[in-house]
Amino acid sequence: MFYRPEDGHGLPHNPFNAIVSPRPIGWISTRGADGSNNLAPYSFFNAVAYVPPQVMFASTAAKEDRGDTKDTVANIRETGVFCVNIVEYAMRDVMNVSSATLPREVDEFAHAGVARADCTSIDCARVAAAPASLECRMTQIVRLEGEANFVVFGEVTGVHIRDDALVNGRFDVTTFQPLSRMGYRDYTVVREVFELARPDD
Repeated sequence: MFYRPEDGHGLPHNPFNAIVSPRPIGWISTRGADGSNNLAPYSFFNAVAYVPPQVMFASTAAKEDRGDTKDTVANIRETGVFCVNIVEYAMRDVMNVSSATLPREVDEFAHAGVARADCTSIDCARVAAAPASLECRMTQIVRLEGEANFVVFGEVTGVHIRDDALVNGRFDVTTFQPLSRMGYRDYTVVREVFELARPDD
């Protein structure tokens, strides 16, 4: 099969959503200039640089009460900061609850029953029980082709790691099993890890 996206694929569901997978989930927490908290998962998320450490996520939809984007990007425009919380398998249901489209004044932490804690290097809340949280200062917001497509880049200014996720001095994903997005309504979880030696090791 070959198709040009501009012509449509003719399938019941868009295959592009599932081709680039699995994708890590950035559970992004923000705080608006008015002090309101927001929490939402994004599967267009990844780390993009080591020194200084930097991450990105993309938002691809808009809400009527936020104009050309959603609460997350709107809050980051106001404050310049955000926090990326890593989603473990045990948090899959509350993460999903927090993905609901809600009015801007609704606190998704409270709506989903997620305990929050204050960040250290930025004025923002984080998921208290997350295996890891990355406090970030926004470096740029890039508008992409399309009606409501934005990529947010941030420099990591603080890192929280849950004690049980550190095993023999390494961040051990098998202890908490990170959740990833596969496309459609499908997800997967990391339960097996193996090493490959690089040719220049």
